[in-house]
Amino acid sequence: MLFLILNCCFVIFYFDYAAAINQQTKLVVVAQDGSGDFKNIQSAIDAVKDFKGQKIIYIKNGIYPEKLFITCSNINFIGDDKDSTIILFAQLRSSWVDSTGDDWGAGAINIGNGTEDIKFINLTVYNNYGSLYGNNDHQFAVRSFDADKIIFINCSLKADGGDTVALWNADSGKYYLSNCTFDGFVDFVCPRGWCYITNSIFFQKSAKASASIWHDGGADINSKLVIKNSRFEGVDSFSLGRHHRDAQFYLINCTFAENMRNRPIYFNPSNPPKPYKWGERYYYFNTHKEGGDYEWHNDNLTFAKDSPQPSEITSVWTFSTAPVKWNPHESLNELKNILNELNININFNFN
Repeated sequence: MLFLILNCCFVIFYFDYAAAINQQTKLVVVAQDGSGDFKNIQSAIDAVKDFKGQKIIYIKNGIYPEKLFITCSNINFIGDDKDSTIILFAQLRSSWVDSTGDDWGAGAINIGNGTEDIKFINLTVYNNYGSLYGNNDHQFAVRSFDADKIIFINCSLKADGGDTVALWNADSGKYYLSNCTFDGFVDFVCPRGWCYITNSIFFQKSAKASASIWHDGGADINSKLVIKNSRFEGVDSFSLGRHHRDAQFYLINCTFAENMRNRPIYFNPSNPPKPYKWGERYYYFNTHKEGGDYEWHNDNLTFAKDSPQPSEITSVWTFSTAPVKWNPHESLNELKNILNELNININFNFN
């Protein structure tokens, strides 16, 4: 009898919990064939933006030729498959700014100021302006300025110009990217603030590009770009990295293709130059180049602040010095639980 009572209590609790999940979550489906709630993604964003809880936009396979404007928090974009769920839009930054006078809207995906807790899973985002028009100047796949807590899992972020992934909240921005591929021209991964990237591939498309990665850590001495367990590739003589303001780079357990140029990460002052306060902070552990290493990426973690051990350098460690600490794994596990309750079987891994 006691077992039966306890079991009944568990069933009641489970259904109450599931009902609460459904009340706190709004799910919409986007499908070009009309089988979902909407045929395009922006319509789905507009429909859920005033909902106060977690918003899930499930995007079925297809090529979506649209520019997205995201002005709400707590929103999750989940594709059927990274290679078959594609957001495609051609936009040159300079032409947009010339016509509007504003950087807002200059990317394929535009994340509004003051938003936070935004996730992208199993998607490709491609700004293909350069392929169409032969201009490889700055063109964002993703652009944000004052947003926070942005996550990309199992995504391909591509552009035919510079600044592919431009996450630009230098004061407090926190960004987590896992199992992603990035490609573009100069500075094609260029975060400001705190950024952790793991298990990803970087591909530079032009030998004329002076850097693949870029960081702005000038607003806070503790901000940093951490890249772990990742690989850098590109055309012959591709370059690794640079910065125009104070920055802090950690590369842990990374590999470089044999054709990478013998050029360390370097400081290149902006015009006009900004104050350069904290000097060179480029830290490496177990980073190796195929065909033989360059001396400049020898192990040197002992020179970093507090001499962290490689095992200590995690996403939690990365964001522990931000103005507001963040554990992205907690947010991702919460999303997994919600998807399970909604019977949405999406597998995505994060480390």
